[in-house]
Amino acid sequence: MRRNPAPAELELVEAFCNTATLLHGEDDLVRPESAAGWLRAHGLPEASAPADLAMLVQARETVRAFLVDRTSAEAVDGLNRLIASVAGPPAVRLDGSLALRPATDDPAAEAVRAVLEPLVRDGLSGRHATRLKACAAPDCRWVFYDRAPASNGTWCDMDVCGARHKMRAYRARGGGAARGTT
Repeated sequence: MRRNPAPAELELVEAFCNTATLLHGEDDLVRPESAAGWLRAHGLPEASAPADLAMLVQARETVRAFLVDRTSAEAVDGLNRLIASVAGPPAVRLDGSLALRPATDDPAAEAVRAVLEPLVRDGLSGRHATRLKACAAPDCRWVFYDRAPASNGTWCDMDVCGARHKMRAYRARGGGAARGTT
């Protein structure tokens, strides 16, 4: 995808959500080697047991579901359950920033908590509140930071997902090859 990365505050959230490229059937978190490499590259504790990998994938999809539709009661409930499973009560640091306290010392939970903290702190309110999004294409769901002034971006890449959507809509209206004409 060709969008610029999210601001530093949300870069880890964006990168975590994009460990799976649905369009290409790739997932960095399903194999111990690739998961360990991704976690290491982002300064997170390595978690490679099958249960850890399953937790990381589930956490990623929970965050992605929330970014797809922040108004969905199911997505909000899922995010709240995820936060409760890896974090205790929040704490305020000396610099005034919010920190999620550990609920467990499990490496996978620690990695998920490290991803959730900037989402809770910077991605739910303020200037970033609605800018971190998932692509509207159900077969894509790539997470991107919407830099449009009106924050009205829908597609991760207009040339890929946006163009495919427009072509499907055109065909659904009876245009071109959809009518069986040549």
